[in-house]
Amino acid sequence: MSTVTYNDVLAARERIREYIELTPLQESKYLGDDNHHYFFKLECQQKLNSFKLRGSLARMSLMTDSEKKQGVGTVSSGNNGCAVSYVARILGIDNVVIIVPKCTPKKKINTIQELGGNVLIMGENYDEAHELGQKYIREHNMHMIDADEDPEIYAGLGSIGLEILEQNPKIDTIAVPIGGGAICAGIALAAKTVKPGIRVIGVQTSACPSMIEAIKNNEWYENYPTDGESICESLVGGIGNLAFEMHKDLIDGYVAVDEKDIRKAVAHMYKNEGFLAEGGASTVVAAAMAKPEELGGTNIALVVTGGNIDKELLDTILNEEA
Repeated sequence: MSTVTYNDVLAARERIREYIELTPLQESKYLGDDNHHYFFKLECQQKLNSFKLRGSLARMSLMTDSEKKQGVGTVSSGNNGCAVSYVARILGIDNVVIIVPKCTPKKKINTIQELGGNVLIMGENYDEAHELGQKYIREHNMHMIDADEDPEIYAGLGSIGLEILEQNPKIDTIAVPIGGGAICAGIALAAKTVKPGIRVIGVQTSACPSMIEAIKNNEWYENYPTDGESICESLVGGIGNLAFEMHKDLIDGYVAVDEKDIRKAVAHMYKNEGFLAEGGASTVVAAAMAKPEELGGTNIALVVTGGNIDKELLDTILNEEA
């Protein structure tokens, strides 16, 4: 299996630097107390309102001319598809296919199409889309952008960890949402190299605690069921094998948060903090609000990974919390 090194993170950061925003690390106005300070790493304010751009740039900037001519394909719950479509446009790649499951929010599908990606809807959920999409991309001889298994994508995401510690060297804990697990692994690799004593905590919805169960059982889950409805479409399903192996050595603990607390966190971010954060991104905020002792830390960075939430869902959540 391929691995990721700190030097890979440094190299990826240099390749993507001119294309991305240095997102703010801003202290919460409302969370915490004299002994606990929470800082939002606002990747929801990144270009395309998502952290995914970092990984796609890191991978696709290394593509050869022949790979570009093949075209690119990826499987996505939305944000990754937006990032791949955007980077393809920058690099002059004309043939771009984004496979998404039926549950993908309309806002994300519309953005992919506006950026030039050809959206194909396959499967009821992400795991089904992943299986069908990989098969389609192979059969059409396209270059696969694999957000779960490509080390260069992990390296690009690690740039977030470098930024956090440059922006506030006092950070002692970083909380990161987990879907496939790449962003948590990349951040942990970078942050722990710079500051070995730092804690990195992964956060998942209790509706789909795939990484938590994988680590507990020491078994990789390529697919994992979702229990009931979830507003965290970007986090549900199985995990990356590379992430699973990296998490064993790098991640200090995990917190599972309930969907009701995630919805409260979405409302809190919008109404109180003034930020638009989607469900998956709000898991870390939910952990700080509902399970601060379990999360731990004194100066805690909460990586708010994306802000692409459908207006209808946001309105529903805000009415619930009115």
